[in-house]
Amino acid sequence: MVKKTANQEKQTKKGKQSSKLPFTSINYLFFGISVISIALGFLILAQGSITLAPILLVLGYCVFMPLAILLRGDKKKKPIEVS
Repeated sequence: MVKKTANQEKQTKKGKQSSKLPFTSINYLFFGISVISIALGFLILAQGSITLAPILLVLGYCVFMPLAILLRGDKKKKPIEVS
């Protein structure tokens, strides 16, 4: 049986923390807005609009979806240090 040192245990715990996705309600809100924008864009595109539909699609894919992924909900947590 191999004993882990205190430093190895800390690294193991850090590894477990980094595997979690820190999504909060604001992330899910932007994801929902993105899905609605994309769906409306395709529905309006099917109706024949060539101005409003691309605007909604670009907003959904290029603005709201990245915001849903990249926004950090908890500003109080320290970033995980990678050594």
